[in-house]
Amino acid sequence: MTRKYFGTDGIRGEVGVFPITPDFVLKLGWAAGCVFAREGRSKIVIGKDTRISGYMFESALEAGLSAAGVDVLLTGPMPTPAIAYLTRTFRADAGIVISASHNPYQDNGIKFFSAKGTKLPDPIELAIEAQMDLSMSTVNSAQLGKARRIEDAAGRYIEYCKGTVNGNLRLKGLKIVLDCANGATYHVAPCVFQELGAEVIEIASSPDGVNINLKSGATDVAALLKVVEAEGADLGIALDGDGDRLIMVDHQGVVVDGDELLYIIALAMRAQGMLSGGVVGTLMSNFGLEQAFKREAIPFMRAKVGDRYVMEQLQAQGWDLGGESSGHIVCKQLSTTGDGIVAALQVLKAMADTGKTLAELKQGVAKLPQKMINVAVPKGVDPLGVSAVQQAVQQAELQLGDRGRVLLRPSGTEPLVRVMVEGEDSALVVSLCKELAGAVEKALSGLVT
Repeated sequence: MTRKYFGTDGIRGEVGVFPITPDFVLKLGWAAGCVFAREGRSKIVIGKDTRISGYMFESALEAGLSAAGVDVLLTGPMPTPAIAYLTRTFRADAGIVISASHNPYQDNGIKFFSAKGTKLPDPIELAIEAQMDLSMSTVNSAQLGKARRIEDAAGRYIEYCKGTVNGNLRLKGLKIVLDCANGATYHVAPCVFQELGAEVIEIASSPDGVNINLKSGATDVAALLKVVEAEGADLGIALDGDGDRLIMVDHQGVVVDGDELLYIIALAMRAQGMLSGGVVGTLMSNFGLEQAFKREAIPFMRAKVGDRYVMEQLQAQGWDLGGESSGHIVCKQLSTTGDGIVAALQVLKAMADTGKTLAELKQGVAKLPQKMINVAVPKGVDPLGVSAVQQAVQQAELQLGDRGRVLLRPSGTEPLVRVMVEGEDSALVVSLCKELAGAVEKALSGLVT
């Protein structure tokens, strides 16, 4: 069935524009509550990132869930993976995160976790959407849901993160610059690394409701690069607004992306005898990563873009490690979803175990030049179904030949199509990507009336 509201990562959009409105979120809370309450009295954990609209949507969800007779556990600002963990810890029936991840503060979204801390199964999402079509009602007063705050949520998650690495791990002597994107990790990530002994220099860790992801975090590491260089730090860690992405910077000021981090963690897990099977990447994973795993005789396969699809393939294959170039890293033995802090700890552990720097650990990956340009897509248009777009792709592939690949991928969270070209010749890759993006933009603009 076609979904009305849910995308690849929940429901997301601009605040005040349907469906990211208080009335819609109120009814969404009620609809979700009705679905989960069918099996009897239930409870749901609600967390949020630091954007100002989170207050409004937290209240709306709480009211809707209470009207459906569901108890609510509130965490306040917490990373997305923390809500997945706390949902399991409190034996809740579901978890809800109010966040638009790496998007600016003007956006927000609602995403759900199952009782197992994984993304909701399709039948549950469809059931919630079906319930949205019904008129909202309220259970009798004696059955209304109650709400309480989890006072020690941050402390619980900090201890969980530390528990994902060997108890003997000490980061004493390591100077880390930590960029929290003024997001949900601001009060937990510094504690994790400090309590393990590292010297932590914090940047973008003072959220004010509107500065989340602003010139900071995993999607903009320019400030992090400058501070790592200025402080002579051993490395930099950049998380995104909701804490499920990780990008790192080595001591030389070179960015280490999700592909390279995935490679480092995979080799470290294999050395510990913990790598079960192979590794799952995505359609956007650099071909150089695939080549690196081939040299290491580590099986590698690609999933559709999105940690949801990475997790689906991990479960289908019975493997334990997967991730995206953007920095979503899923260590399935440790977490049920992408977790930036947990992934960073795995990299730091690899450094401690081998005595190598971050720059040395990533040397096995020789990435091919890759260029990506985002092109706006008119509402309701499937860019991959437009004949002029298909022709532009075919022409680009002819020019590239067997020296690379072309990929067009609609964003699952924004009205964009991502135009990507990858190949051996850097100059050709850049020029071809610009040409293709221009052709796609022209083809799509012609559809606007």
